[in-house]
Amino acid sequence: MTGSFVSSGLGSFPAIMGILNVTPDSFSGDGLMVEDDYVAASVRLAEQMIADGAGILDIGGESSRPGSVPINAEEEKQRVIPVIMAIRRKFPDVPISIDTVKPGVAAAALKTGANIINDISGEKHGSAMYELAAKSGCHLVVMHNGSEAAVFETDEKLGNMYGPVEYEDVIAEVLNSLKRLAQKALDAGVLESRILVDPGLGFGKTVEQNLRLVNNLNKLKALGFPVLVGPSRKSFIGRTLRLPPGERLEGTAAVAAASVLRGADIIRVHDVKEIARVVKMAAAIRNSG
Repeated sequence: MTGSFVSSGLGSFPAIMGILNVTPDSFSGDGLMVEDDYVAASVRLAEQMIADGAGILDIGGESSRPGSVPINAEEEKQRVIPVIMAIRRKFPDVPISIDTVKPGVAAAALKTGANIINDISGEKHGSAMYELAAKSGCHLVVMHNGSEAAVFETDEKLGNMYGPVEYEDVIAEVLNSLKRLAQKALDAGVLESRILVDPGLGFGKTVEQNLRLVNNLNKLKALGFPVLVGPSRKSFIGRTLRLPPGERLEGTAAVAAASVLRGADIIRVHDVKEIARVVKMAAAIRNSG
């Protein structure tokens, strides 16, 4: 279904998805809620990311880091909706993704300018998000998520990491889970051309399992959907290199390059300028035949 630089209604692949965390507690220290005027700060960051090569912006109002405190839907909406509205006013054509597991938040985001639902809940919730995506006609990202909120490992230097899950075969488990999630979306009425899949790097996998997933991303292409990968500053990179979140750019770049060479279509990152260059180079190699 997809290949290099194929239009999907989201622009050309491979594409960069820039991360805007409208939170006070992002694991990587980039939460925009620490700014006095976080909406203005978000618009400035969006503008810089677009200039640096982001083709999609992903806006989230609730941290998914291990050990984070959940917030209710109203608080999440208060964080993200003003940002989505402001970015949409300034950039009427850029695809905007809402990173949420709450259908109410997603619905409000779609009404105010978002085009994509990025649902990281995996198989933990019901069909409401899929029904919303079908009704709205938006794109939907489904992700494998084997993590448990209360199960995580702590390292003073490297930060928290979700505890591992026992998989007989992590590649087969992720493939089967994403196949089920995609079918659930199709059954709800989401168009096949609007579904994207994400292996969920960092969510309930060991370091080795994350590395194996990156090295076998080409197998996800058999599902027939664009593949989104989110490696940015993740704990498996930190534990491989023994580096804290703020020093994982090179590791993220290596995973981004490997992911593109294995067929990934969208790379979700914080460091847009640097990773956009890496992705462009990796795509040139991939397309060389």
